[in-house]
Amino acid sequence: MKKILFLLGAVLALLASQARAAHYPVTVQSCNRAVTFERAPAHAVSNDVNLTEMMLALGLKPKMAGFTGVSGWKTGNPELRRELQGLPELANQYPSVEVLVDAGADFYFAGWNYGMSVGGPVTPATLAPLGINVYELSESCAHVMSRGPASFADVYSDLRNLARIFDVEPRAASLIDDMRNRLTALTQRIGGKTPAVRTFVYDSGEDKPFTAGKLAMPNALIEAAGGRNVMDDVSQSWTRVSWESVVERNPQAIVIVDYGAVTAAQKIAFLLDQPALRQLDAIRARRFIVIPYDAATPGVRNVDAVETIARGLHPDAFAK
Repeated sequence: MKKILFLLGAVLALLASQARAAHYPVTVQSCNRAVTFERAPAHAVSNDVNLTEMMLALGLKPKMAGFTGVSGWKTGNPELRRELQGLPELANQYPSVEVLVDAGADFYFAGWNYGMSVGGPVTPATLAPLGINVYELSESCAHVMSRGPASFADVYSDLRNLARIFDVEPRAASLIDDMRNRLTALTQRIGGKTPAVRTFVYDSGEDKPFTAGKLAMPNALIEAAGGRNVMDDVSQSWTRVSWESVVERNPQAIVIVDYGAVTAAQKIAFLLDQPALRQLDAIRARRFIVIPYDAATPGVRNVDAVETIARGLHPDAFAK
């Protein structure tokens, strides 16, 4: 009997190996590039907290050589730190080419302004000759090509593409189904309230605020939560605007992105202390909604952000 079980196990292992081999090669679209993978990466590196959380949610920690860009931006949380135990942070902000090569990386999951800069030293073009394939965060493609407003479809596409690259498609399907179901329930709870609440996203900045245009993920989050991003006419991703343009749009609520050396409380105190902003509806009502960085940027925590924003914009829908 033991021999039969052993042989059965060997056969099943062989069939699984053949199935994995049959899955490849896999080609996915990454911004304006088609990228082909002959096999699943074995030494992946992710940059930024939201991208790293996607990798972990897909069960890919065993395939990772490390991560970058979390502690330097102060975007981590205790839960994430526990999940990352045993996995090295290779660079506390953007990694260099040398860091990725020294880690033996064969895959880099990053984005434009999420671990890569246009014209910078670390790009898909500079890493390809070193045997490091790059998959770019879809939202960030706005920095290198023309595209429409950010959406949940971008997040779903990233999860599906990562799952195809690593041959874990059932994990992605389950994650996406869960996100869609939760989003549908939230939309039904809000009940299509109109008019949409005028909402401004404040990330950082004093002389000029750093905010989300229509190509950044908060635009989609606010819309799903029954609001309207007052900068939805700005055809850019994360960008700087003038305080005058904020005053002109008179937001009724302000979403604070919580991360970095300046706390959310300090950001709110700064806004309350600006004479030019005192007549804004949001300032007069003290209507601030705080969401963490990894919920404001594309990733598996986006539905959490929608719920938080919806509670701030439509508290009566959650009073029951």
